[in-house]
Formats: sequence, structure tokens, C-alpha cells
Amino acid sequence: MMARFDNGIPASSISGAQWLKSSASSAVGNCVEVAALPGGDVAVRNSRYPDGPALVYTRDELRAFVAGAKSGEFDQVTA
Repeated sequence: MMARFDNGIPASSISGAQWLKSSASSAVGNCVEVAALPGGDVAVRNSRYPDGPALVYTRDELRAFVAGAKSGEFDQVTA
């Protein structure tokens, strides 16, 4: 049976996760990291709090968010 991870799980509880950080991240940790989970979901955590909570998304949810970010749908949030 595949492990199921719920939103808010401590990122440190996801054993074996290979966290990926963007090369565009700043030296002071202003970034998020992602990790593929068994079963196909994706975990996201704040790089400044690596043991803190992880949010878990399906690949489709993450694709939709990335597509929206690329098309500028969220630009007003960072303005």
C-alpha cells in the first residue's frame, strides 16, 4: 500500500524525500522546495523552515498553478 501524506504533515516526516530548490532562489532562503511523493503527489515546503509543514498537491493541481504563474495570473500578488 502506498503511503498517503496529508496537508500540513511535518516535512521532516516525509522520509526519503528528495527536495528540489530552484536555482533562482536567493541566498537568504526566499524560496519553496518541492518533492515528488510515492503515488504521484507533490509536496511543497518553505525552505526557511525545512522541518515545518508541507502542503501536498496532485500533479494536476501543481501543473495548473505553474501554468497560471507562467501566464501572469498571480502577478498582482507579488507587485
